[in-house]
Amino acid sequence: MAEENNYTKQSMAEEDDYTKDGTVDYRGNPANKKKTGTWTACPFILGNEFCERLAYYGMSSNLVLYFKYKLDQKSTTASNNALNWSGTCYITPLIGAFLADAYLGRYWTIAIFSIIYVIGMTLLTLTASIPGLKPSCLGKDDCNPTDTQSAMCFLALYLVAVGTGGIKPCVSSYGADQFDDTDEHEKKHKSSFFNWFYLSINVGALIAGSIIVWIQENIGWGVGFGIPAAAMAIAVVSFFSGTRLYRNQKPGGSPLTRMSQVVVASIKKYKVQVPADKSLLHEIADGESGIQGSRKLDHTKDLSFFDKAAVEIQSDHIKGSPDPWKLCTVTQVEELKAIIRLLPVWATGIVFSAVYSQMGSLFVVQGESMDPHMGRHFEIPSASLSIFDTISVIIWVPVYDRIIVPVARKLTGHRNGITQLQRMGTGLFISIFAMLAAGILEVVRLGIVKRHNYYTHDRIPLSIFWQVPQYFIIGCAEVFIFIGQLEFFYEQAPDAMRSFSSALSLTTVALGNYLSSLLVTIVTNASTRGGKLGWIPDNLNYGHLHYFFFLLAILSVLNLGAFLLVAKWYTYKRAMGTLR
Repeated sequence: MAEENNYTKQSMAEEDDYTKDGTVDYRGNPANKKKTGTWTACPFILGNEFCERLAYYGMSSNLVLYFKYKLDQKSTTASNNALNWSGTCYITPLIGAFLADAYLGRYWTIAIFSIIYVIGMTLLTLTASIPGLKPSCLGKDDCNPTDTQSAMCFLALYLVAVGTGGIKPCVSSYGADQFDDTDEHEKKHKSSFFNWFYLSINVGALIAGSIIVWIQENIGWGVGFGIPAAAMAIAVVSFFSGTRLYRNQKPGGSPLTRMSQVVVASIKKYKVQVPADKSLLHEIADGESGIQGSRKLDHTKDLSFFDKAAVEIQSDHIKGSPDPWKLCTVTQVEELKAIIRLLPVWATGIVFSAVYSQMGSLFVVQGESMDPHMGRHFEIPSASLSIFDTISVIIWVPVYDRIIVPVARKLTGHRNGITQLQRMGTGLFISIFAMLAAGILEVVRLGIVKRHNYYTHDRIPLSIFWQVPQYFIIGCAEVFIFIGQLEFFYEQAPDAMRSFSSALSLTTVALGNYLSSLLVTIVTNASTRGGKLGWIPDNLNYGHLHYFFFLLAILSVLNLGAFLLVAKWYTYKRAMGTLR
């Protein structure tokens, strides 16, 4: 009897050595907690993200100027080409996420697309360095590229866009996979990972936006693109170096097929009544769900129409095993519900992304009309003030992780201090003040113009550093919103759809840019009727730019109200059981 008890205890101890969220090691065996994952594996992932972001921003920050001066494009053409390429970089993650969740898994998706990324970066460096591939120039900015040279440059850039499509949606999710969802101790560290992940992005962006941009403009584009290419090569090495330490989620098959099956089955059974006893709904009897790499999901009451897909009727079993287009499991139904519930939260992120996009557009335009001097001889470009947003993030991430979370944890008892929705709501509230700060600064600037009759001056004697607060506030809001969004979309996504969910959250950035452009177009058309100069004329001294900033502040208030309603009615997913 004593031997039997000892054997049972030994078996339980061995059981506790392995993860219970379905992750496996690089050999495909159940992941051993002591040998894989957690903060042992994460430095390789964070190193990969730091180098990849340094490469991305080192290449993209000055891309418009490269198009304009080296590829001899007009300002509008250069701007549109840069925007189109940037937009593509936020669309391709949907493709990469689908491949990761359905077939390849996150490890191989990151690995394959990283190599494509390096090839693109190397080719871009060659097009800026090798005679015959780089445009011939008579002077520094007087270049005459051939069609072939321009085509090679764009081929390189769109290879990078494809590469980033496999990395963006997978790296943050892959890092979070290193912490066992069923282990409360490990799960507590997952939130901290997202904070440090976002910090690594911003440190990479800080170096790229300062040192590499300076190298491109003062030493040369070949070196300026070569350093990001080398950084990306280091990113690949960093990622592969941690292979033996990683925990990997198995791909679960096409999520689009599973969701389509639920929709079709629900429509086919639209006349069928859902039983009051939800335990009668169809579910696999085993402890695990029928979806590889995914735990079972408990039934939720909302969106009950889709429950019809899991109602068993006599015709479902006529031909033996049920047709998945006629009968789905509760877990399958709950997968679709989880994604639908994410959409309203996702939509409220678009307005903040429109606010965020002002740092690359109207904040820069506002700064151009102010005094850029730092000392007697040095002038800071207005676009460079975005560095204060990055500095703000670098300050606020450790403050949040090391001070705010422990204090809030004591007050609320929540393992993360505050919930992800509370974190995102706090960020939306803070972002309102960034627009108010920008608007008030413009009111002050226009007051100086009016008092001293500076209407025809390109710049007025008001230091550009008065813009720092609006950049700093957006940086603070980012730490709450973007990191909260990363964590929320990972946590609330079904296990087998986490890359897709991360890609979905990234699309808010692109849609925020489109919303900002749409608002500018509408405001310009409306305010220039009757021959008026409008809110945003070429000479801002005659305009009303503050009206636009206050408009965004009002939209942010309305968006916060909508978010609070969405958050109040949000139903969290409930995963059941464990995976081995």
